[in-house]
Amino acid sequence: MERKILILITIWLVFAFADYFYLPYFVQPFTWLLVCITLLILLVRQITKVYKDRKNLKRKRLLNLLITFLLFFLTFYNFNKIPNSIIEKIDWNISYNKRTNIVKEVLSGNLKPNTEMNNGICKLPFDFPIVSNGGNDIWIYENTREKTKTIKFWISRGFFDSPQTYFIFTNDNEDKKHYEEEIKTEPEYNWKMEENWCRIMERD
Repeated sequence: MERKILILITIWLVFAFADYFYLPYFVQPFTWLLVCITLLILLVRQITKVYKDRKNLKRKRLLNLLITFLLFFLTFYNFNKIPNSIIEKIDWNISYNKRTNIVKEVLSGNLKPNTEMNNGICKLPFDFPIVSNGGNDIWIYENTREKTKTIKFWISRGFFDSPQTYFIFTNDNEDKKHYEEEIKTEPEYNWKMEENWCRIMERD
């Protein structure tokens, strides 16, 4: 495999992880578009080289074309859906204990919303790995009547009217019923992770 292709794969992997974990939600569409255009240009170049060398085609040339096409497809298809789905599973498992400890802190009252806007947002220290994408903020809702809480960890913060996606912990019965209905209605985007935990995409 050519050194240039190895560098391309490395840069693409850095982009995929940065896009999932770190890039601000208002920047993501532009970086996605830039990467798509770059990969498309490289793909056209590879197709051109294959066509020119068609009479004496080397296996290495076809491999380069295949890898470039694969990276373009993975990026273009449904806005990084495939790599993001894989990274999301890794993220859930790697940061599970850290998120669980944060939930315990919230339930005990040690962690509370701490922004001036008083909108339920709690800003966490930016420790690696972050537990809530797009700024390492979590959203806390407290049902004071039932003394229950719902805590949202962002997977994706969305852009303009784009959906927002969360890992959600809740011990509130009303919220549980709501999320269970979401899971039944759109199981492709919403599912239960374990007791009191679910993955939800909010479209409104």
